[in-house]
Amino acid sequence: MKKLITLISMLMLLTLGVSSVKADTDSSSSSSASSTTLSDNTPIVTLGSSLTSAQRQGTVKTLTSSLNGSSYNTITVTGSDLVKYLNPSGDNFTTSSGVWSSAMIQKTSSGSGINVHILDYNGAENITTITANQYKNAALTAGITDADIYITSATPIDGSGALAGIYKAYAKTGNSLNQSRVNAAQDEMGTLSSITKANKNKDGYSDAQLNNAVAQAKSEMAKYGNNISKSQITNIVNTQLQNNNLTNVITNNQKQQIINILVEIRDSGALNSSSFKSQAASLAKNIQANAKGIFDKLNTQENRNLLQKIWDAVVNFISNLFKSFSN
Repeated sequence: MKKLITLISMLMLLTLGVSSVKADTDSSSSSSASSTTLSDNTPIVTLGSSLTSAQRQGTVKTLTSSLNGSSYNTITVTGSDLVKYLNPSGDNFTTSSGVWSSAMIQKTSSGSGINVHILDYNGAENITTITANQYKNAALTAGITDADIYITSATPIDGSGALAGIYKAYAKTGNSLNQSRVNAAQDEMGTLSSITKANKNKDGYSDAQLNNAVAQAKSEMAKYGNNISKSQITNIVNTQLQNNNLTNVITNNQKQQIINILVEIRDSGALNSSSFKSQAASLAKNIQANAKGIFDKLNTQENRNLLQKIWDAVVNFISNLFKSFSN
């Protein structure tokens, strides 16, 4: 009996110890994901051409607040930029289209990934359609790497102007963007946005889960390279939807839309990029860190691996303990 009490007490201590390690790991991971890296060139602020003088000043103040007085460059985004960057994927902007949503892109150190911050303008959330995670996935597909991106709007708007501004600003830094990848990014944005809209307020669904599934799928696709088949992509999508608890939430039609988008991304040549795999993996970690309350509850591979490690530790401990008793 005394040995049994000792065994139970030691198991309780082990459980507490493992829980403490998990808490420390979670805290460290969250801190790392939210840390800010130093820029390696001057940030660029994109300003919608339809802003009034007062709105322009307010937009600059909002977007550059994180710079603490550091220098930045500005460019204006017009209807012509919407036509250039967004229309090839099927949008119908004209050169006279208005642009209000604006952005700042700040290049960061290699390996830091893509971070997007949608900022309130005078306390109002004016980006009405595109989510931060959708911006992140689109930026990855388009070919943008290692950047902090800030987005706001002086008036309620979907946020397309800010995206065109990001593409224009990135090109201004000397980084050429492949139009096929930009087109794929735009189609991806439209698809993910429509799926989120269709599942709004549905139990078991969040935009973070969907975008994490897509980011993880991109990371897996990159392991195969540009020769990955549609059937392999389909298997990856099925796995990632299951890992993110979306199998019974996403309709078959919506799943097919995701598959088609990923096939388009493959055909755009994105998988030929040496950085695509690492950037996709970083993006998935970023999404999970920013929605930790959601992903802690999911039956993800990462959570299953942690539980397996805990179980292995308990089994090994008990096995060794009984060996010591038998000796």
